[in-house]
Amino acid sequence: MASAPSSDDMFDEFLSRRGHETEPAGWEESYNKKQCPDCGGLHGSDATRCSVCGWSPV
Repeated sequence: MASAPSSDDMFDEFLSRRGHETEPAGWEESYNKKQCPDCGGLHGSDATRCSVCGWSPV
């Protein structure tokens, strides 16, 4: 018997078909620094939260 996909999988598929990213957000890298994906603020490699806009990875 086949199992139905989870509601999260269906939601991710719905969003991805419409051009949205469904991967978890994380820090981007710029040279040897972490870069906030929301505002572009640069931080040291030990940063856990953006000091500019408050973003943090989930």
